[in-house]
Order: sequence, then structure tokens, then C-alpha cells
Amino acid sequence: MALGEEPAAGALEDGPEDESLARGGALESFSDSAETRALLGRLRALLGDRAAREGALEQFRVIMDKYQEQPHLLDPHLEWMLNLLLAIVQDQASPAELVHLAFKFLYIITKVRGYKTLLRLFPHEVADVQPVLDMFAHQNPRDHETWETRYMLLLWLSVTCLIPFDFSRLDGNLVTQPGQMRVPIMDRILQIAESYLVVSDKARDAAAVLVSKFVTRPDVKEKKMAGFLDWSLCTLARSSFRTIEGVITMDGTLQALAQIFKHGKREDCLPYAATVLQSLDACRLPHSSQTLLRKLGVKLTQRLGLTFLKPRVATWRYQRGCRSLAANLQLCAQSPREPRTYTETPDSEEGYDIPEEVESVIEQLLVGLKDKDTIVRWSAAKGIGRVAGRLPRELADDVLGSVLDCFSFQETDNAWHGGCLALAELGRRGLLLPSRLADVVAVILKALTYEEKRGACSVGANVRDAACYVCWAFARAYEPRELQPFVAEISSALLIAAMFDRSVNCRRAASAAFQENVGRQGTFPHGIDILTAADYFAVGNRSNCFLVISKFIAGFPEYTQPMIDHLVTMKVNHWDGVIRELSAKALHNLAQLAPAYSATHVFPRLLAMTRSPDLHTRHGAVLACAEVAHSLRGLALQEHRPIADFLDETAVLGLKQIHQQLYDRHLYRGLGGELMRQAVCILIEKLSVSKMPFRGDAVLDGWQWLINDTLRNLRLISSHSRQQIKDAAISALASLCNEYYTKEPGQPDPSGQESLVKQYLAELQSSEEMTRCGFSLALGALPGFLLKGKLQEVLAGLQAVAHVSPEDASFAESRRDAMKAIARVCRTVGVSAEGAPDEVVCRENVTQIYSMLLDGLSDYTTDSRGDVGAWVREAAMTSLMDLMLLLGREQPELIEASICERVMCCLAQQASEKIDRFRAHAAHVFVTLLHAAGPAGPIVPHVPHREELEKLFPSSDMASVNWNAPSQAFPRITQLLRLPAYCYHVLLGLAVSVGGLTESTVRHSTHSLFAHVSSLQNDRGALEGFAGTLLRVFEDNLLNDRVSVPLLRTLDQMLANGCFDAFTTDADHPFCVKLLALCKEEIKRSKDVQKLRSSIAVFCGLVQFPGSVRRKVLLQLLLLLCHPFPVIRKTTASQVYEMMLTYDDVVGADALDEVMAVLGGTAWDAALPLVRGQRNRLCDLLGVPRPQLVPKPAAC
Repeated sequence: MALGEEPAAGALEDGPEDESLARGGALESFSDSAETRALLGRLRALLGDRAAREGALEQFRVIMDKYQEQPHLLDPHLEWMLNLLLAIVQDQASPAELVHLAFKFLYIITKVRGYKTLLRLFPHEVADVQPVLDMFAHQNPRDHETWETRYMLLLWLSVTCLIPFDFSRLDGNLVTQPGQMRVPIMDRILQIAESYLVVSDKARDAAAVLVSKFVTRPDVKEKKMAGFLDWSLCTLARSSFRTIEGVITMDGTLQALAQIFKHGKREDCLPYAATVLQSLDACRLPHSSQTLLRKLGVKLTQRLGLTFLKPRVATWRYQRGCRSLAANLQLCAQSPREPRTYTETPDSEEGYDIPEEVESVIEQLLVGLKDKDTIVRWSAAKGIGRVAGRLPRELADDVLGSVLDCFSFQETDNAWHGGCLALAELGRRGLLLPSRLADVVAVILKALTYEEKRGACSVGANVRDAACYVCWAFARAYEPRELQPFVAEISSALLIAAMFDRSVNCRRAASAAFQENVGRQGTFPHGIDILTAADYFAVGNRSNCFLVISKFIAGFPEYTQPMIDHLVTMKVNHWDGVIRELSAKALHNLAQLAPAYSATHVFPRLLAMTRSPDLHTRHGAVLACAEVAHSLRGLALQEHRPIADFLDETAVLGLKQIHQQLYDRHLYRGLGGELMRQAVCILIEKLSVSKMPFRGDAVLDGWQWLINDTLRNLRLISSHSRQQIKDAAISALASLCNEYYTKEPGQPDPSGQESLVKQYLAELQSSEEMTRCGFSLALGALPGFLLKGKLQEVLAGLQAVAHVSPEDASFAESRRDAMKAIARVCRTVGVSAEGAPDEVVCRENVTQIYSMLLDGLSDYTTDSRGDVGAWVREAAMTSLMDLMLLLGREQPELIEASICERVMCCLAQQASEKIDRFRAHAAHVFVTLLHAAGPAGPIVPHVPHREELEKLFPSSDMASVNWNAPSQAFPRITQLLRLPAYCYHVLLGLAVSVGGLTESTVRHSTHSLFAHVSSLQNDRGALEGFAGTLLRVFEDNLLNDRVSVPLLRTLDQMLANGCFDAFTTDADHPFCVKLLALCKEEIKRSKDVQKLRSSIAVFCGLVQFPGSVRRKVLLQLLLLLCHPFPVIRKTTASQVYEMMLTYDDVVGADALDEVMAVLGGTAWDAALPLVRGQRNRLCDLLGVPRPQLVPKPAAC
């Protein structure tokens, strides 16, 4: 298989992404500028219309959301957008609703571009402070409709706080009247900030930004910082994270404190840092269930730690130098780069005293690395990196040692993940010195394969993903010579993760890390070649990774053995069965690249693992043994060497003993037994195909017992794995018989194997459906030499299984498998026109075979699972196709014209029915038989109307037709109605589709049918022929509810849409007379409400035909007005009322009003005696004789 091809079995959950989707979101500029300008310009006109305001907001939101991924495209346009909106805000005449609307638009812009970029564009002169403060006087913090206004005002106020003038200068004379004083601006701003730090909306976030800008001002910090911090700490102490109000309050306060210690000067914040840290410890935030509070706690802790430490650049840190990839490549192209030697720089501030509080800070950050939420761990990791960058070398090394302690197998996956993030931060900042790389690489290699079983799944994908991030960061942080000693380990580990990880995200992360190392380091073996095959999109498909790309990479000797070892150690015993199966198949490919290692080291380990008490290990090991043995056998054949060169006697003996060991330990029982049965069946198949020297050995009896016992007890196997185990057993049986049950090629071994057919035929009579399924397929899988002389017995047995009888009508699955087996038996024994019926398909038995398969096409059994007969029909269609192609290629004279016509007509019927999947399958079979050709031309003779069919279904167009789609299928299928041979069967199928329940099927099938009927309106003879065929379909399916009920609905639609208007000119036309008789017969003594309702609609449609038939139709309708079911009486009255309005010639104008009054004014669900009087009155008005009650015969 080429590298670009996909394997047949792809992993559904992680198929490769379309590359165009990844690139299609890129925009080049703000293309909606004109529309946005027009929208903002007409805001004043929208003021009085709430719906228009909401529409404009939604329109603007849609425009802005397109630029979420590329917000920088808005930058050239932000100024004029802000000017348009702020003009509304600053206009004193603007109504409050318009101001709120403008702020909503401003918030949408802020959400997309970010408040930091937008704040620079807000007016921030001295003259802007007072107006912004005055706007707050009109705000209601409890108004949830206008929170955007308060949010934007707080941000605006925060930028006005940056004016370089003392706020006391803006106060002027604070005394306004005797005894009254105005509140200073400084106090007003602080009150506003404090009040909005405890609100429940997003204004809380903006208030924290305001505090950080305001409190850190030189004039404010002297007067207000201590007081504000005291208020904050008291607020924290009073609040509890166990209440909603407490969570909201703590959130705002912690945000404000974190912002202050981030933006404030160190000398201003240092006096308060210890007190804040002590109060923060007292809050016990790590015990809170609120993720955001824990994250803010970690964030504040790291800011406090940075406050305790002097800001400095660690002189001892590792510096790579030029980190530009383009520059690196340019240097490489010009001349070989001289390796830089890292020299340890002594710390110039070794004597610098570290405050005691730093230890508490680091301890809390290390606890944060183990938090249960990723955002908390990530914040803690960044804090570790920042704090370590200000520590002396020895203390930073101690911090690294504490981080490495997270990688203990006693720690949770959260600690491993946090540790990886911290290592990446330390490496990225140059704080992880080359001398510690050996310790770090060791734990990262473990993290790349970390996985811990939890119940029915596992955890660890985030750890492996973070470990890939560490490798990515190291590639950018270190010189190639520093990582050179670890290249082999890191490159192998990354490739193993990129190929064999269960998670698509981890595979892609590993591929990206490998790519970064190839580009930055340039020392990874065969890096460019591997990246070409294992790029981001290629590793998206799991099967492709395991079966295709891995084989290519293992072709480089540096990676072969590590990949094999990883599969054997980590993946063969994986908890996911799909991974175990893929690993075994991957070992099949890789074993051929290292045959000696596989035979001497891998195979003994796998054999030992087959005796493991762990189910998953045992299952995976058996599968791997089967695949590796088969692979080595294939290699031996290629090189013309005996298998003993690869598998010695000990290995062969170990393979032989696997079944007996499992049997002796009773490991074929229970749920675990399902997995082991499947695995050993695959082992039997592979060892048989590999021609292991077991002929005549007692192990064959054990294998045969396992296959028979599995097929006999399929009912005991869980439904989700039953099909897989059945298929494995059938494949094992076929391979076992072909290899070991012959003495010479094609000659059966007479030592009891001939009794196998009799035993299987006896099992077909089992009362268990699954047993019939298994042994039907088993008979189909037997080789030709075992069927020789017994073909008629086998066909008779399968015919009995395929026959629908009352006692086993629900055994649809066994009938389906019998159909499959019949076709497989025919392919096995071959065809000879004059051969013996007991040995080959010949003239004497081909009619019987056709009869069995064609009977399957009429299986419409339904039960609680739905139309289970569809399974049988699908299998019958496939088997008919196989048989027709087989006969066409070898003995076309065995395909009689009548048989071919019947097959094609039945396929056409199935192709026009209502279930998409089976309709598509029927169409595929139909087209395949039509276009099947050999060197001499078409191989299927006697196809009715072949020339017309080839024009209707040209082979060049068929590949592009989606037969599952009703819109494409029905317009093509209805064209067969023009061909006499197919008309009846296609109409039968269409009747079920048009009268069905699925909206899309009904719509497209109805449209196609009506289009055909409308084309017949000018050809009276063709229309009468079509009507006659329709009546014949009805007559042949009388009282067959599957057809008759939807057919009544179809007739109702056809009558209502004037399909038969051409017949309304003739009195008592034969079509309407016969249709009335058939409808009466269909509903006679019926209690089916749906059928009765449909017949009422047909009767109402028949009123349009003149003559005596109209009087008979009215009589039927009036009889239904006194039906025992009230719902039928009401339905009849309603539809007769509509009929009177539609056809105005049914009753005279003088009586019409009274008829309508009786129909509309009578309670037809009342008691029958009351209703009967009104019905009789209608009879008199319509000129129809009153129905007479027939007395029941007296009992003798």
C-alpha cells in the first residue's frame, strides 16, 4: 500500500481533516467596513423599534465574530468605529436607550479585539474624567439588561485614571453649600470600583482593571492603597466560597489584588505582601470547588512571590543565543555552525537574602501544579517559571527537584500534567540547565507513554500531550550539542507517540514536536523523510498510522526495535480492544523488518504473555502471536527458507499449546471467553494459512471443537461482539479445512472429516436462531472437496433454513446467513452445465437455487426490531448478483430468459422501495448486472429492454449517482415505468414509497410518479394501461397491509392531483368501478383505523367520476358515517364536507346548504342512534337509499 493510500478499515473517530477546511478561514482584510459604517450610522433611526435594534445587534455580532481568529484586521478601522459610537455616548441629547445600545456595540468590538487594544483609543483627557463619573450616577447595578454599559464605562474610567495630574486638582472647592461638601473625585472613583467588584456580571472584571490602574497612581497609593488593601482583606475574610454571593465577592477581590500586585511598583506593594499572603492562606482556596477562585489564588500567589523577590535576570540561566529558525537555516546554508560551549556563570548575587515567605509561595505553586483543573495547573506552572527566574541557582535547582517529584507513580495524572507544564516553562526560560537534562529527559520519556486505567477508560492523554509540548519547548531552548546525547531516545519516543498513541491530539502533538526538533536541532535521524510521511494530517487517521506510516518509519533501522518493543510492552496489552488488534497487525508488518529480533526476543515474550491472568494481555498476546507467526512464515516463503529458521521447535510447541492451556484453565467461559474465542479463532486461521506442521496432530481436534462450540453457542455471546466472533470462527474453519483436512490437494482425508457436513446439516435444524446462523455460514465456508457428492443435501438444508415458516418467522438473521451461504457454496463448487447435481451447479439444480434466492426477495417479515426481512432481501440480492455473474462468466446458457427477467424485475422493485440503504443496494446490483461485461461483451444474457436500460443508466454516469438520496434515485427509477416488463414491479415498489411516512422519500417519489403520469395524459391508451397495472397491483395485494395501506394513500394523492381526470368524461369508467370494488373488499370487516381513514380519502376522490359509481361511493361514505369507531365517523364527516366544497356537482344547489349544515353541525362522535338519524337525513338529501340494519340470526 502506498503512503498516500488509506487502509480499508479506518478509525471512525479520528479521520483525516480536509486541508481546505484548515485554510479556508483565513481572511485578508476587514471586508465588512462599508456595511459596518452604514449599520453604525443608522443607530439613531432604530431607537423606537425594539425588533430592529435586536436585528442590528445580531447583524453586527455576526460580522465581528468572523474576525475572532484574526482580530488584528480590525485595527485600522477601530478609531472610526469608536468615534461613531462615542459621538452618541457623549451627545447630551442622546436618550438613555440609545446610549445603552451604543455601549452594546462597543462591547462586541471589545470582545473580539480585546480591551487592552481598545482602551488606547478612548478619550482620556482631563476633561473626560467628570463626564464619565457623572454617567455612573445614572447606572443601576441590578439592571441585567445594561451590564455592557457599566462594563465599558469602568474600562473608560480606568484609562482616564492615567492622566498625569493629581486628582485633588480636579476637585476645586468641595464646599457647595454651608454644611455640605462634595465627595472628592478620588473617593468617588474608589467607591465606584469597590461597589462593582462585588457585582455578579462582567463589570466585575472591568472594576478589577480600574482598581489596578487607579490604586497604583502615585497620588492615590499614598492615601488610598493601604485602606483599599485593608478593605479587600476584610472582604475576603468575611466571604465564603461555599455560597454564590461569597464566590462572586472573592472573585472580584482576588482579581483586583492580582492586578495591583502585577502593575504596582515593587517598593509600593512590598510592605503589604506578607499580610496579603497570610490572608490568602487563611482563605483555604485550594479546598474550594470553584476552579476560577483556585486559579486566581494561584495567580495572586505568584504575583506576591515576584513582589518578595528583586526583579533581575538570572545570570546563571542557559542562553541559546539566536533562536530564529530562518537565521538558523541561513547559517547552516552558508557555513557549518561552530558548536557553542555552555559555560556556567557564577551567580553574582549568591548572598542575596531570600524572604521566608518565598518558600510558602513556592509550596503553594507546587500544590497548584497538582490541581484537578488544567487552567490552575497552567497558571501554577507559569508562576514556577517566573519565580525561579529570580532565585539563585541553588534554590532554583531545589525548585526543579520538587517539580521532578511530581513524576512519581504514586502521584495522580494531574501532578504529571502539571509537572510537564512546569518543565516546559523552566526550559523555555533557560532555567533548566543542561546538567539536569538527563534527569528531566528520563521522566519526559515516561510521560510520553503515561496512561492509567480508570474503569472502562483511561486517563493520561493530557499528560502525553504536555510531554510533547516539553519536547517542542526543548527544541527551541537548547543548542543541538546539549540534546545530542538524548536524540535517539527522544526521537524514538516522539515517533512512537505520533504512530501509536490512541488519542489523535497526542499523535498530532508528537508529530509537531518531532517537526520542531527536526527544524531547530537538525540532529534527528531521517527527519525530513519521516516528516513527509507523518505530517499533521497523515497522523489523523489511526489505522493509517498503525498499518502504513509505521511500516515506513520502521524501515529506518534506528526506529525499528524501539517501535516493536513499545508495541509488545505497551500496546498489545492495552485496555482498548481496537488498539490491541491494530497493534497485532502492526507487529505483522514490523516483524518482517526485524525477523531475527522478532523470533528470538519478541516471540518468547508474547508466548509468555498468553499465560497472563490479565484478560487484555492474554487477548492481545494471542492476536500478536498469530500475526507474528504468519508474518515470519510469509518472509520464509519469500526467501525460500524453512520456517524453522525463524521459529524453532519451542516456539511451534508454544503456539500449539495455547488452545489447550486456555481450555484447561476454563478461559473460554464468560465475557472474557468471548475475547479469547475470537483471538484463538484468528490464531487458528493464521497458523493454518502459515502451514504449520500440525497435520494429524491432536491439536486439530481441539481447534475443531472450539469452532463448533463457538458456532453452537452464539446465542450466549453478547450482541455487540457476536458478528465479529462469528466471522472469525468461519474464517478459521475455512483455513483449517483447506490446510489440514486433505491428504493430497483436493482430496478429502477420510479419517472422519466427511462427517463434518452431516454434523453441520443436523445443526441447521436447531431451535436456536444463532446456531442456524453459525452453521449455515459454516457450510458456506467448507472447501469444495468436503462438499463433493453432498451438494444437494447442503442446498436442501440451507433451503429449509431460508424458508419462512410460522414457527420461525422471526428468524430473519438465520435466513440472511443461509442466503449468503448459498452463494458461497455455488462459488466454491463451480459451474458445469452437464455436471452432476451433487457436485456442481448445473442444469438440474440451477432452477432450485434461483427459486431459493428469489423467494428471499419477498421476505417482508417485521417484528419489534422493524423490517427485519430487509436483511434477507439484501443478502438475497447480493447472492443473486454473485450467482448471475458466476453463471454469466462460465455457463451463460444456464441463465434462462424468464429467470433473468424475473431477477431484473425484482431488483427494480427493490430499487423503488422506501428504505434508502436497501434501495441503494438494489440499484447497485441492478446496474452491475446490466453493465457486467467480458471480452466478448455483456456476460448476463436476456436482460429485458437492454438497449433502453443502457440509455437510461449509462455506465459513465452511474459512479456519480448517490442512490441513497431520494432526490437522485426516484427520478431515474420511475423511468422504468415506460418499459412494459418493469412497469408492474416498479409501480409496486413506488406505491410503498409514495404512501410511506418518511418526508423526503414521499416528496421525491411522489414528484417522480406524478411527472410520469402527467406525461401520459395525451396518450389515452398508455394511461389506461398504467391504470390497469395499478389496479392489478392492488388486486394482487388485497388484504396485504404492507402494500394496501400505502397504496390507498398513493391512490388518494393521485385522485386529488387529477392524475385520472381523463376518465371523468366517461360514465362508470371501468377503472373507477373496479377501484371501488377493490376498496370495498379491502376494508370489509377491517378494524384498522389507518386503513379505514385512507379508504375514506379514496372514496371521496372517486366521487369525481360520473355515473352509478358515484351513488355507490356516496353509499359507502354514508355507511362509514355510522361506523362503530367515533374517530372514523368524525373523519368521514370532515372529508365529505371538504368533498362537497371541492366537487360542486355532487348535490343540487337547493340541498347543498342543508347538507353542509348537517355535516358541520352534527356531533358525529355521539351515540350511534343519535347519529343514525342525521345520517338518514343526509341519505334523503343526497338521493341515496337509507341503509337497513340486518338483524343478527337468532341463536338456536
